[in-house]
Amino acid sequence: MNAQEPVVAALPALSPGPVLVGYSGGVDSTTLLHAFAQLPDYRRAGLSAVHIHHGLHPAADDWAAHCQATCDRLGVALRIVHVEIPADSGLGLEGAARAVRRRAFAQQLQAGQWLALAHHRDDQAETFLLRALRASGTDGLAAMRAQRAFAAGTLWRPLLALPRALLLAYAQRHALAWIDDPSNADSRHDRNFLRLQVLPLLRSRWPQADAALARSAALSAEASDLLAAQDTELLSALPRDGALDLAWLRTHSPARRARLLRHWTDAHAAPPLPAQGVAVIEQEVRHLDSDRDACFAWQGMQIRRWRQQLHLRRSTPPWPEGWQAQWDGRAPLTLPDGSQLQLLGSEGLAFDVPLRVHLRQGGERIVLPGRSHSHRVKHVLQDAAIAPWQRETLPLLSDGSTVLAIGADIVSATLSQWLNRHSAQLRRVADAQPN
Repeated sequence: MNAQEPVVAALPALSPGPVLVGYSGGVDSTTLLHAFAQLPDYRRAGLSAVHIHHGLHPAADDWAAHCQATCDRLGVALRIVHVEIPADSGLGLEGAARAVRRRAFAQQLQAGQWLALAHHRDDQAETFLLRALRASGTDGLAAMRAQRAFAAGTLWRPLLALPRALLLAYAQRHALAWIDDPSNADSRHDRNFLRLQVLPLLRSRWPQADAALARSAALSAEASDLLAAQDTELLSALPRDGALDLAWLRTHSPARRARLLRHWTDAHAAPPLPAQGVAVIEQEVRHLDSDRDACFAWQGMQIRRWRQQLHLRRSTPPWPEGWQAQWDGRAPLTLPDGSQLQLLGSEGLAFDVPLRVHLRQGGERIVLPGRSHSHRVKHVLQDAAIAPWQRETLPLLSDGSTVLAIGADIVSATLSQWLNRHSAQLRRVADAQPN
C-alpha cells in the first residue's frame, strides 16, 4: 500500500498498543478498519473490532452480518454487542443512543487497549457548531479530542484532522463495501440538519468552513487545557475527603467557581454538572452564614451542603418505611442498602437476647461509656460529626426500649462492657457504593 496515502499516513506505523476499532459498518469506520488491517504492527499488537447492535433499524441484523463478513475477510476478530436504547432517557433518540454506545464501548475496552473511532474533520466542525448553538463554554467548544483517557484504556480518533472526502476517496479507491444508514438522511436530527443543510451553505460562501471550525475547536481545546490545569492545581489543596469549603469557593470569581465545581464533579466520575446545578451552588456560596442542609440531585448524584462544606455522593434509595429486623449476632445481618452488621468474636458467639435493628424514629436516648446519664441520639450524632445523609441509613440496635448501639461505631456502656467481656467487636461492612 502507498505509504503516502493520507489515511494511512495519519496512522503511526507502530501500534501504540492493542487497538479496538469501533466499527459501525459505515464508510468512515470501514475505511479506518481497512487501513489498520494493512499495517502489520497493528495486527501483531492485537487488532480487533466491536460493532454495537442498536436494533433501531429493521436491517440491524443484516448490518451486523455485513460487519462480521468484512472482518472475516480482513482476518480481524469482531465482537457484536447488543444494546437497548431507553425511550425515557430525556436525551432524545440521538443522545440516548450515543450514551448507550459510550457505555458499551467502556465495558468492552480492556486495560491498556486503544479504542479507535473514525471521526474526521467534518464531524469535528459539526460538533463545534452543535456545542456553540447550545451556548457551550470553552470546554464544550473544544469538541472532540484526538486522544484522551477512557474507561480502562485510551480513546483515539486518528483521522480527526482529515476531511471526510479523503476517507470516501480511500474507500472508493479500494472498492470497499459499506452500509448507508438511511437515518443519516433524516434532517429532523440536529447533526444531520447541520451536515445536510447548514454546512453545505457555509461552504458555498466559505470553502474552508470545516477547517476553520475545526481550528476553532482546537484553539478552544488549548484554552480549556490551560484552565483545567489551573483548576487541578487549586483543587489539589482539598482535604482528603474531597469536600469543597464554601468560604474557600467564595474567594474565587463566579466564573472560576463554576469551573471548579464542574472539575470537582468530573474528577469523581460524576455525570456532567448541569447549569442549574451550578446556579444552585452559587446561591449556597452567597448564603454563607446559613447552615442549611441544601441538596442538588442529578442523574444519580447529589451535592449536599453540610457544615459550610459541599459533599458529593451517589444517590441511594431510601430504606423501606418502618424497616426493622431481629438479630442474634450469629450470622451477618444484611441491611437494605447492601451493607452488613457483623459480630466478630469466638465461634458461635451470640447476644444474650436477640436485638432489634431499626432506623431512628426520633427521641431515642443512649448511655455512653463513662457517662452516668443518657444523651439524645440526635445530639450524639451531631457531636460525632456524622453527616445527615449517613444518619438516614444508620441502624440502631435496641434491647426493648434501650438503645445499645448506633451503627457499629457508637456503642452504649452496657454493650461496650458485654463486648469487652467476650473479646468481641461490632462491625458494619459497607457495600461498594461510596458515601
